[in-house]
Amino acid sequence: MKLFNLLALKLLLAAWLVTSTSFAATQQQAQPEKAALPKVIALAPHIVEMLYDVGAGGQIIATTDFADYPEQAKKIPSIGNYIRLQLEKVIALKPDLIIAWQSGNPSDDLARLSQLGFKVVYSEPKTFSDIAKELRRFAELTGHSEQGKKVAAQFLKQLAGIKARYRDKQPLTAFYELWSRPLTTVAKGSWPQQHLNICRAENPFEQVSSPYPQVNIEQVLKTPLQLIIQPLSENQKDKEGFNWQDWPTIQAVSENNIITPDADALHRMTRRSLLALDKLCADIDQVRQSYLSGI
Repeated sequence: MKLFNLLALKLLLAAWLVTSTSFAATQQQAQPEKAALPKVIALAPHIVEMLYDVGAGGQIIATTDFADYPEQAKKIPSIGNYIRLQLEKVIALKPDLIIAWQSGNPSDDLARLSQLGFKVVYSEPKTFSDIAKELRRFAELTGHSEQGKKVAAQFLKQLAGIKARYRDKQPLTAFYELWSRPLTTVAKGSWPQQHLNICRAENPFEQVSSPYPQVNIEQVLKTPLQLIIQPLSENQKDKEGFNWQDWPTIQAVSENNIITPDADALHRMTRRSLLALDKLCADIDQVRQSYLSGI
């Protein structure tokens, strides 16, 4: 009897194991495997930053020169620059997605990659609001939709706060030095002009037809300037700018109202640019207060 009971118990156990295994297999088949996140080539520093902002930084397998933020981005292999891309390396990497800068990457290389069947999408932010749109879009393309929505909403909230803070400030006249040789400034349609508008700094060259006009010092001298904005970059050799000290007749120079914001943060179309905008507005406001206190 004991032998019979033992045998029956073994048979019941075997049947249970078969049923459990079968059920587990059925459940596994019923639940589809989670799709792998796409491998991305990001062809501009600002695209790299945006991808890190939405949680997709670890999916970047290659980028271009000067993609140096955040710190992890410095370890990403470079496959070219704004002049030329190394197409053979792109092909060998087999990316699922290429995000390109429409006005900052070689169009012929991008056309060739599209012809080869690679998925190429374009980035071309022209305003701060465009940054929020691209954050959401890149997040959706890389599998981080919810984080993209959250980051974009936070960005727009911070932008609205900065605009409100300086909306009613008294304007002051400023010259924006984009480049020193040749001396180049900004006008309507340029990326930095929106910074000046938000910070309530009047640009004497705003209405010039070219967004980035080259000017000479004689043109600059025609307008009384209260402030000179001279953004400098870490990538700029010796951080060399125009030598304004040679022109002490300019009010901004004689009163030492020359500010040198971080060009890398200010000119890069990313969430970080808001921090640079906030600091720029605060620095401009400090100069404004010095004039107002002297009235």
